[in-house]
Amino acid sequence: MNTAAILAQLESLGNPANREGMGRFGISVENALGIKMPVIQKLARELKRNHPLALELWQTKVHEARLLAVYIADPMQVSEALMEQWVKDFNSWDLCDQTCGVLFDKTPFAVSKAKEWAQREQEYQKRAGFAMMATLAIHDKKAPDEQFLQFFPLIIAQAGDERNFVKKAINWALRQIGKRSLMLNQAAIVAAEEIKQQASKSARWIAADALRELQTPVLAERLRIKASK
Repeated sequence: MNTAAILAQLESLGNPANREGMGRFGISVENALGIKMPVIQKLARELKRNHPLALELWQTKVHEARLLAVYIADPMQVSEALMEQWVKDFNSWDLCDQTCGVLFDKTPFAVSKAKEWAQREQEYQKRAGFAMMATLAIHDKKAPDEQFLQFFPLIIAQAGDERNFVKKAINWALRQIGKRSLMLNQAAIVAAEEIKQQASKSARWIAADALRELQTPVLAERLRIKASK
């Protein structure tokens, strides 16, 4: 199936009501058709991995075509230059998070880009840095804890960003890293306590929300059991 045929299929699957719903959840509906993610994922399974096609779909600028591209692109063929090109195209939190969590976090550049992007000013590029930290914490099961310790100074330093999509990603990264192991849990709690002392509302919200999850007895017990295995 070529790009034109896929676009025609996507257009046939578009739903104006879904498009309105996307807008209510803070998703950019510019160039969006209103197709739910399970439909995109099903189509991706049918198409299978196809990196050249993914590149063409991304260039269409259609929101759902770009989401589909993320699922069929080959992470081993994703270059640093392509990551830079795509991150600058992010115009919505869902496209940012899907790209980071489905594709970018499986590349050899994931850690370095997480640190680099987390210090950028543009909203979705900055979000991408922290979304990458969060998704690495979820998906990279074999990574050593030390890989994640290097993220805490950035999380602390950027916690004062008041932009909603940035502060939520910072909070997400802090929570996910703190759920990996006992050691990282304690380090995340220490980081959250430091963030709590900052003057900004964003920092105080990030810290309070993270501490609520990181200090639960259920999580502590799960991490103790994990550590004993």
